[in-house]
Amino acid sequence: MILFPPAITAYEQPQQPQQPQSFRAIYDWGFASPSGEGKGSLVVLVEPPSGRVIIELHALSERLMLLEGNSGDGYRVLIPRNGVDESASSLRELPIPFMPTLRDAGGLARLLLEGIGPGVKAARKDNNGPKRLRWEGKDDKNEPCTVWLKRTRFERICN
Repeated sequence: MILFPPAITAYEQPQQPQQPQSFRAIYDWGFASPSGEGKGSLVVLVEPPSGRVIIELHALSERLMLLEGNSGDGYRVLIPRNGVDESASSLRELPIPFMPTLRDAGGLARLLLEGIGPGVKAARKDNNGPKRLRWEGKDDKNEPCTVWLKRTRFERICN
């Protein structure tokens, strides 16, 4: 038996990381900080290829926040209770309380699909990513806070 070294193949270009797929999800959320506590639901639509994001934050049948936009036209956040109605070219520039600082839709997708983000811990993963997320950060009054997300519904969107 004659052994030959493995065949040398032509150099292959490293594959680019895949862009996360678009998805819709619903989460139960809760937070605690020295200035108060709360809980409710979070509805998210993320389309990383276009940069489109829609987020609705609800508590006690009231919409607390609406964030919508895309990477081309920019993003707008409305927080009626705090009198916030602001627009910006990236998510990072918006005053989004109780969320880690995210640059764009891809960052939001990585947070929700992989549990990757500043101060974020993920638990109980399945094929759609973490079922539970926990974030330690600062609230809108710059006080330490903890935010929990528990995914209750998830749907991938075919592009």
